[in-house]
Amino acid sequence: MMDKTTYFYPNKTLRTGNGLLDLSTPAIMGILNVTPDSFFDGGKFEGVDAALAQTETMLEEGADIIDIGGMSSRPGASIISADDEMTRVLPVIDAIHQRFADVILSIDTIYSQTAAAAIDAGAGIINDISAAALDANIIQVAIDKKVPYILMHMQGKPQDMQTAPVYGNVVQEVFQFLLTTTRSLEARGHYDVVIDPGFGFGKTLEHNYQLAAHLDQIAMIGKPVLVGISRKSMICKLLQVNPEHALTGSTALHSILLLKGADILRVHDVKEAVAVRKVVQALKNAM
Repeated sequence: MMDKTTYFYPNKTLRTGNGLLDLSTPAIMGILNVTPDSFFDGGKFEGVDAALAQTETMLEEGADIIDIGGMSSRPGASIISADDEMTRVLPVIDAIHQRFADVILSIDTIYSQTAAAAIDAGAGIINDISAAALDANIIQVAIDKKVPYILMHMQGKPQDMQTAPVYGNVVQEVFQFLLTTTRSLEARGHYDVVIDPGFGFGKTLEHNYQLAAHLDQIAMIGKPVLVGISRKSMICKLLQVNPEHALTGSTALHSILLLKGADILRVHDVKEAVAVRKVVQALKNAM
């Protein structure tokens, strides 16, 4: 399906703004949404005190990265302004960085302005769901600040991405997009790139499971692979549950994705993800 001569060599270390991140053992990225409207935890962690308490809990449970977002990207969500986003995230990033100075923080944003300010406040990774389609300058921020850039595939925008996603071959198209964009970043001298197939972002239920089944092919690009399936509709629709009851399905799929080559799990439930990682690592060691 894909020419193996095009693949990069694997890179299992990231130079973040908060220090080196060794991905020889997969990392757990804890989600910290400081939003009123995220699909699962909207409104729970708004404000510095609530965000600090949740960060402490996730770190105690074993999180390696805290991913901080100020804008919901659920299907149908409206895009807020960079100013509104910064009002939500910057005090939280500053407070977390002050209390937990050695913790690796990621800023989940589509805006170059937010990304730059967040890094100055203590974040060390840029996580951009838009792959710079909504703000091309965000790439230059990653280059100038010398921080990893998480490159995600999305068809459409959050407002309309789930209306009628269509692919000829979803695995091949996502692979080619991630490979081509990664090459473009490397041509600009930026090598600390993480790739994310974008589960739930402009994909049907079938598309999502096709990507999951062939994640090992995406991993052949040779960059660390992040997966974000925690409590998403690909679990809820399949099992006919709401997000509050999607932990079991998320945990099951996390184990499969780790076996398929995932390097970073982006999760709401850190303790359970750490347990899955331990079991999968034991299984791999016994092979």
